[in-house]
Amino acid sequence: MDGASNSGEFKKFGSNIYDYIFSLEEQLRLTQKEIQLNRGRNLHLENELKRLSDELKELKNPPLIVGSVVDVLGERAVVRNNNGLEFLVNYPKEIPLKFGQKVAMTQRNLNIVEVLEDSSDLNAREFEVIEKPLISFNDIGGLDDEINELEETVILPMVHPEKFEKLGIDSPKGILLFGPPGTGKTLLAKAVANKTNSAFIGVNGSELVKKYIGEGSKLVKEIFKLAREKNHAIIFIDEIDSVAAQRLDSTTGGDREVQRTLMQLLAEIDGFKEIKNVKIIGATNRMDIMDPALLRPGRFDRIIEIPLPGVNARGTIFKVHSKRMNLDKSVDFNKLVKITDGATGADIKAICMEAGIFALRNEQEKITMKNFEASVLKVLGEETEDNEALKKMYR
Repeated sequence: MDGASNSGEFKKFGSNIYDYIFSLEEQLRLTQKEIQLNRGRNLHLENELKRLSDELKELKNPPLIVGSVVDVLGERAVVRNNNGLEFLVNYPKEIPLKFGQKVAMTQRNLNIVEVLEDSSDLNAREFEVIEKPLISFNDIGGLDDEINELEETVILPMVHPEKFEKLGIDSPKGILLFGPPGTGKTLLAKAVANKTNSAFIGVNGSELVKKYIGEGSKLVKEIFKLAREKNHAIIFIDEIDSVAAQRLDSTTGGDREVQRTLMQLLAEIDGFKEIKNVKIIGATNRMDIMDPALLRPGRFDRIIEIPLPGVNARGTIFKVHSKRMNLDKSVDFNKLVKITDGATGADIKAICMEAGIFALRNEQEKITMKNFEASVLKVLGEETEDNEALKKMYR
């Protein structure tokens, strides 16, 4: 059968046997190429099978327990888990251990199998760390008196500490800014860091309130440790009342953890007596619930109120936020000041931004007074003289 088939193939080429051989060689090359492709596909599938098998095996393994090293005793170590329980466990000699390290342990016998990444690096992701903020006092309007007070209490001791040493007096250690939300407390802290060429380390007080015992206290330690490493630093704790509210006699487990965090914060502030280039700025809008222990001299030495901007201050803030805007001659800042009574600095910034959006939407080359009035109506919900007309134009 094969011979007859080959004979038929040969007859196609007549008496030219060379054409027939060339045809067979071409078929051989194609077959070899197909074999190589199939080998490559087979190798790829084998690798994929191995990867999926390893992944399945890993998924079948029980999860590891995370703990921290309390003490190292020869070939064994004392570790503490997140519930606060301590265990004496074994660990391989090739794993060097030291106090405070995060480790992974097996569930069955709690043997240490791995040292985890430095916990300070992990928790630092919860902080806002800026080497030198770009915001300056020129970007803040209407707070001249408050800025002057910050110049005396924070900036002067950091820039010219010799003046305080010459007089034999200590500079304020902590400053507390209090006032309604949106009045510029965070901006002031960043501007102080800019003026003193310091790193800005910002954290929200609610982030210090943790679920498990000791986590909030540890986070406070790492904030101040980071500030020491930066040498020149401003620690800013926003909404500090979240962790520094007045302590009560009857407390739940969660309240006790908040109190532990507060005690750690007080201890860290007290430990900064010899560090001249780190200042602590707190911010709150609930001065009435602050714990007196935090407000005594030696901790937050100076308390500065950041009020709602008055008439003159609102005019200054409008000019600060609109200085780069292409304004029409119709824009009347005096009128804008009158119709924004009770607005914060953040509100005025939003009004300027929304006015630009209205002009952009209408494909205008300049931003007009009607744009600003519509923006006031949107941001504050206030009634203006042209309220009905504005609603027809923009809604």
